[in-house]
Amino acid sequence: MSEPLEIEIRNLFKIFGANPAAHVEAVRAGMTKAELNERHRHVLGLREINISIPAGAIQVVMGLSGSGKSTLIRHINRLIEPTAGEIIIDGQDVVKMAPEALREFRRHQTAMVFQKFALLPHRSVLDNAAFGLEVQGIDEAERLRIARHWIERVGLAGFEKSYPSQLSGGMQQRVGLARALANDAPILLMDEAYSALDPLIRYDMQTVLLDLQKEVRKTIVFITHDLDEALRIGDRIALLRDGSVIQQGTGQDIVLNPADDYVANFVQHVDRGKIVKVGSVMVPPGADAPGADGSIGAEATLLEALHRMVASGEKCLGVTGPSGQPVGLLPLDRAISAYAG
Repeated sequence: MSEPLEIEIRNLFKIFGANPAAHVEAVRAGMTKAELNERHRHVLGLREINISIPAGAIQVVMGLSGSGKSTLIRHINRLIEPTAGEIIIDGQDVVKMAPEALREFRRHQTAMVFQKFALLPHRSVLDNAAFGLEVQGIDEAERLRIARHWIERVGLAGFEKSYPSQLSGGMQQRVGLARALANDAPILLMDEAYSALDPLIRYDMQTVLLDLQKEVRKTIVFITHDLDEALRIGDRIALLRDGSVIQQGTGQDIVLNPADDYVANFVQHVDRGKIVKVGSVMVPPGADAPGADGSIGAEATLLEALHRMVASGEKCLGVTGPSGQPVGLLPLDRAISAYAG
């Protein structure tokens, strides 16, 4: 199993047009997307993107259509050439890689799952899952062994001989995920991979991804326009608007401390109880609060705490840290207040 890699995106710009490099400094100085298009007939794709993605984390990049999120993910494996900036992975700048080094990087360091599945219709499920290994030159017996393993892990055992046209959308996306995992690349790029799926199938696929991530520990960059999806799967979230990152942090950071009115409107209908952790709303030990009737971990959600308190009649819970040590108190009235925002 390959070790996950950290991704460092630094001062990344993308301008589409005949002479993009000539307009980087103007954009850096504050020229808007609309102004760039009106004055110079160039389109701003990305403006000064800076994102650090820890090894083994799920980084969600989200925003509305046209925000630049799909453009950004395609820079990581250089399917799109940047106008300026750096993408540092394993000590190397992907932007400066020579063609041969870039091909090797794409074959062995990254795998991609697309929104439209991108399966080969004339190949079986097994052969689709093994395709990346075939490109790498792995012998047939070994690549089919690996492909069978991942087909089983994504829940498609028994469908190895089926063809894409015989599968539902959710099943096809499982094949795409199996193909990406079979490559054992340390970086997994998922561009709106679940956006075309029905809500229940989408939720199921999110669960599959989260369960697999516990086993494989990839560095995952996941693109979505769905806030609920971002909050459920992302260790960290970067929110884009008009090619710029307007806020990044944990889901809880963004829900509790929106950077501006745009973000506040984005998160206003989120069920805070599912996102906010007990540790972020507790009061210190010894505070003016009733005595604890029981205890709960600081990483539990506010909704879990409220369900328990309402069901048991407990008026205050002691909050414990990772080692079980007392770190605070959560009175019922404070929990209700935090849930109400």
